[in-house]
Amino acid sequence: DTVTGLLLAGIGDIDAHQRSNFLVVDSKTTQEQLEEAFTSFTKRKDIAIILINQHIAEDIREMLDEYNEAFPTVLEVPSKDHPYDPSKDSVLKRVQLLFGD
Repeated sequence: DTVTGLLLAGIGDIDAHQRSNFLVVDSKTTQEQLEEAFTSFTKRKDIAIILINQHIAEDIREMLDEYNEAFPTVLEVPSKDHPYDPSKDSVLKRVQLLFGD
Protein backbone atom coordinates (compact mmCIF):
# COMPACT_ATOMS: atom_id res chain seq x y z
CA ASP A 1 0.00 0.00 0.00
CA THR A 2 2.86 2.38 0.78
CA VAL A 3 4.42 1.96 -2.66
CA THR A 4 1.05 2.35 -4.36
CA GLY A 5 0.45 5.64 -2.57
CA LEU A 6 3.88 6.97 -3.46
CA LEU A 7 3.52 5.90 -7.09
CA LEU A 8 0.15 7.65 -7.28
CA ALA A 9 1.85 10.76 -5.88
CA GLY A 10 4.31 10.63 -8.77
CA ILE A 11 7.41 9.63 -6.82
CA GLY A 12 8.11 6.35 -8.64
CA ASP A 13 10.54 6.31 -11.55
CA ILE A 14 12.17 3.89 -13.93
CA ASP A 15 15.38 5.28 -15.43
CA ALA A 16 16.93 4.79 -18.87
CA HIS A 17 18.63 1.60 -17.61
CA GLN A 18 15.24 0.15 -16.58
CA ARG A 19 16.09 0.49 -12.86
CA SER A 20 13.16 1.45 -10.65
CA ASN A 21 13.55 3.60 -7.57
CA PHE A 22 11.17 1.40 -5.58
CA LEU A 23 10.70 -2.21 -4.55
CA VAL A 24 7.32 -3.81 -3.95
CA VAL A 25 7.73 -6.24 -1.07
CA ASP A 26 5.34 -9.12 -0.60
CA SER A 27 5.39 -12.60 0.93
CA LYS A 28 7.48 -13.90 -2.00
CA THR A 29 10.26 -11.30 -1.58
CA THR A 30 13.42 -12.96 -0.32
CA GLN A 31 15.91 -11.65 2.21
CA GLU A 32 18.48 -11.54 -0.58
CA GLN A 33 16.22 -9.35 -2.73
CA LEU A 34 15.73 -6.92 0.16
CA GLU A 35 19.46 -6.72 0.79
CA GLU A 36 20.27 -6.26 -2.90
CA ALA A 37 17.66 -3.51 -3.28
CA PHE A 38 18.91 -1.66 -0.20
CA THR A 39 22.52 -1.86 -1.37
CA SER A 40 21.55 -0.74 -4.87
CA PHE A 41 19.44 2.18 -3.63
CA THR A 42 22.18 3.41 -1.29
CA LYS A 43 24.69 3.55 -4.16
CA ARG A 44 22.49 5.53 -6.55
CA LYS A 45 23.10 9.26 -6.96
CA ASP A 46 19.52 9.94 -8.07
CA ILE A 47 18.02 8.80 -4.74
CA ALA A 48 18.14 11.17 -1.76
CA ILE A 49 15.71 9.47 0.63
CA ILE A 50 14.95 5.79 1.11
CA LEU A 51 11.56 5.18 2.70
CA ILE A 52 11.13 1.73 4.18
CA ASN A 53 8.24 0.31 6.16
CA GLN A 54 9.47 -0.39 9.66
CA HIS A 55 8.30 -4.01 9.67
CA ILE A 56 10.33 -4.59 6.47
CA ALA A 57 13.30 -2.74 7.96
CA GLU A 58 13.36 -5.36 10.72
CA ASP A 59 14.34 -7.93 8.07
CA ILE A 60 17.50 -5.97 7.22
CA ARG A 61 18.04 -4.32 10.61
CA GLU A 62 21.76 -5.18 10.70
CA MET A 63 22.33 -3.46 7.35
CA LEU A 64 20.37 -0.40 8.48
CA ASP A 65 22.29 -0.16 11.74
CA GLU A 66 25.62 -0.35 9.88
CA TYR A 67 24.61 2.22 7.25
CA ASN A 68 26.00 5.62 8.27
CA GLU A 69 25.91 7.81 5.16
CA ALA A 70 24.00 11.09 5.17
CA PHE A 71 22.70 10.54 1.62
CA PRO A 72 20.56 8.82 0.79
CA THR A 73 18.89 9.20 4.15
CA VAL A 74 16.93 6.17 5.35
CA LEU A 75 13.57 6.84 7.01
CA GLU A 76 11.48 4.11 8.57
CA VAL A 77 7.75 4.66 8.23
CA PRO A 78 4.72 2.81 9.59
CA SER A 79 2.46 0.80 7.35
CA LYS A 80 -1.28 0.40 7.39
CA ASP A 81 -1.06 -2.89 9.25
CA HIS A 82 2.02 -2.26 11.41
CA PRO A 83 2.21 0.76 13.74
CA TYR A 84 5.43 2.72 14.17
CA ASP A 85 7.64 1.64 17.08
CA PRO A 86 10.22 4.34 17.93
CA SER A 87 12.33 1.85 19.92
CA LYS A 88 13.19 0.03 16.67
CA ASP A 89 14.02 3.08 14.53
CA SER A 90 17.77 3.18 13.83
CA VAL A 91 17.73 6.88 12.89
CA LEU A 92 15.92 7.83 16.08
CA LYS A 93 18.42 5.76 18.11
CA ARG A 94 21.30 7.73 16.57
CA VAL A 95 19.62 11.04 17.33
CA GLN A 96 19.06 9.96 20.91
CA LEU A 97 22.76 9.04 21.21
CA LEU A 98 23.77 12.47 19.91
CA PHE A 99 21.61 14.21 22.49
CA GLY A 100 22.44 11.80 25.30
CA ASP A 101 18.93 10.46 25.79
